[in-house]
Amino acid sequence: MEQRSVADLDGLTAFLARLTGLLLRSSGEGAHLVERAVADSARAFGCAASLLLVPEAAVLTVTAADGGTRVVIVRGFPEVFRLDQVAALKPFLADVRAGRIRLVEADRRLVEIEGAPMPYPWWLKFLGIVLFALGFAPLMQPTWYEIATTAVLGALAAALAVTADRVPRLRRFLPLTVSTAVSVVTIELFADGPAHGGPVLLMLPALFYFVPGDYLSAATAELVAGLITTGAIRLVYSVFLLVQLYVGVLLGVLFAGSSPHALFDVAAHSDLPRWALFLAWIVFTAGTLLAFAIPLRFFWPLLLLVYVTVGVQSAFTKLAGQTGGTFVAAVALAAAATLIARGPRRPPRLILILPGFFTLTVGSLGMRGLTTLAGGYVEGFQDLLKLVTIVTALAIGLVVGEALTQGHGDT
Repeated sequence: MEQRSVADLDGLTAFLARLTGLLLRSSGEGAHLVERAVADSARAFGCAASLLLVPEAAVLTVTAADGGTRVVIVRGFPEVFRLDQVAALKPFLADVRAGRIRLVEADRRLVEIEGAPMPYPWWLKFLGIVLFALGFAPLMQPTWYEIATTAVLGALAAALAVTADRVPRLRRFLPLTVSTAVSVVTIELFADGPAHGGPVLLMLPALFYFVPGDYLSAATAELVAGLITTGAIRLVYSVFLLVQLYVGVLLGVLFAGSSPHALFDVAAHSDLPRWALFLAWIVFTAGTLLAFAIPLRFFWPLLLLVYVTVGVQSAFTKLAGQTGGTFVAAVALAAAATLIARGPRRPPRLILILPGFFTLTVGSLGMRGLTTLAGGYVEGFQDLLKLVTIVTALAIGLVVGEALTQGHGDT
């Protein structure tokens, strides 16, 4: 009996370690729900579990009813590029918590989720990144030239991203590589004067997939929630990614034989009709699904939340300015996503928030500010100041929206 108890504890520890690792790897929006999911799963099998968390690692302690313990260190690099696994984990964890499956079956299903192939082939991910950039382009400059430029630059960025999936070494410095390549092509081919807008605005949509706006807001939200260690580390990592993109843009300018003063930030005159601006969010949402491996069945609720976020932000920006509009939009997005996520078969809250969150363009302000500042233009300070205020407003808004609907959401 004692040997069986030891074997059961070892088996549960192995299962919880695998679960913790998968949750860490999919925690690009914040690690604060990992401990709750692991503890609830351990409780369902008659044991207790606790975690000491940092964003990329956890110390897992499992305690059996007879007092036996196991301690395991689990590592998992946080990202948001495999959201199909997040979608599969939600109903799985609901079954575990409800006690509907045994440990052996739970471990088998978790192995299947962890080892599942990408839901879309590489060429659909390529298309998704291009559509993601194209849908975002009118937010930078509502011009046909911006869209045409983004189609070329987005395809370049997408090709490098897809290549990195097959060449792991490239992934380590992918943001630097992409921003350098996009910067060179923009300066050489598309930045031919203020009439078509500044090169910063032309290159940003193609880089938007790599801008860590989600990490910045997740870090701020964790700090607001009192998770100082995870929030601070994630904040430092977010800044590092932004600086990587910024350095890549500067290298591109130098390789093109130009001066940093070429990085002026002037918007061209709008020539896009209103219907094109409306349809851009459909393109953006479709691109988000393909780029981040989100199941296609979630398209309509995600599109609804994108339009709700854009509508609320636009309306309240006119009343309370950009910071106030972003805060109210974040509250509305978080509250709506939490309510829609109610129930184990509904989309996870993380997936519901992601596209609407991107519309608030937090990370792009940082890139825009750094590159404009490098060009010697004081407007860069204004964008960096906006980054600090808006990312804080957005994070607090998400926390407030979740708190207002607490008890009904996706746990």
